[in-house]
Amino acid sequence: MNARRALLPLATGLVLAAGIWLAATTIAQLSTSSPGQSQAAQLPTGPAADPAARASKPPAADPSSSTSAGTATPAGQPGTATARWQPKVGASWQWQLSGKIDLTVAADVFDLDAFTTTAEQVADLHRAGRKVICYVNAGAYEEFRPDRSRYPAEVLGHDLSGWPGERWVDIRRWDLLQPILTARFTMCRDKGFDGVEPDNVDAYANDSGFPLSAADQLEFNRRVAKLARDLGLAVGLKNDVEQAADLVEVMDFAVNEECAKYRECAALGVFIAAGKPVFHVEYELPPTAFCPITKPLGFSSIGKPPALGVQRTTCP
Repeated sequence: MNARRALLPLATGLVLAAGIWLAATTIAQLSTSSPGQSQAAQLPTGPAADPAARASKPPAADPSSSTSAGTATPAGQPGTATARWQPKVGASWQWQLSGKIDLTVAADVFDLDAFTTTAEQVADLHRAGRKVICYVNAGAYEEFRPDRSRYPAEVLGHDLSGWPGERWVDIRRWDLLQPILTARFTMCRDKGFDGVEPDNVDAYANDSGFPLSAADQLEFNRRVAKLARDLGLAVGLKNDVEQAADLVEVMDFAVNEECAKYRECAALGVFIAAGKPVFHVEYELPPTAFCPITKPLGFSSIGKPPALGVQRTTCP
């Protein structure tokens, strides 16, 4: 038998088999990319398929979380479950930065020191239905704080008049101050605080040792507010009455010292109009002098000695 003729049936069979395989492969490819079928239909669907869509919608606040101290508002980094507290206008408050903390004071809101207040004390107040604000010195250096070594010499300015061991900082150097404030605000959050009171945010109006402008102060205060809110913390404007109207939108409340004494309380009315409380204190005027001024404005006013211990008087 001719060798070529003997191999012909075998070759023909192989070619036929190859043709069948090629046709099947082509049909399979066409079926996976047929016109009219979107690429998305070939991908996983649901939340796991789109991280960006998942991150763009923070969870809604729980309406049941409202208390006499305020309500929960969606906040924090996109995609987190953090709810930022929004205090209510008229909420009563206690401000204590020295001495043994008295957790039994009848107040809706407590404003306490970031470093000396413990997570257990914050938890005790929460169990009693209270909200807690974290006092942080944002615009000045304090030589008695445990993180004092983090402040480079180049950001330290003049001493704060009447406050030994404290110096103004150069608020224009956000690159150097942001890591310090981030660590402090994170400590507040981790201890369970609901909000933060950044102090000394009016350096531009004081002898800070730096050529600061009102615009410098606004930029710093807005950055501080965003930093706090991004961590899920409510944030308050401390004093800086002249810039209240410019900052009310990025703040959740105000903390003011002696606006009645200096006849500047009216400027803080923008907070009340926005549904945000003004936590106000007077050191020298008695309640009979400041309550008739601040109570009609809707402020949460107290009288205290400047040492900010437990003692507190309220408006009738």
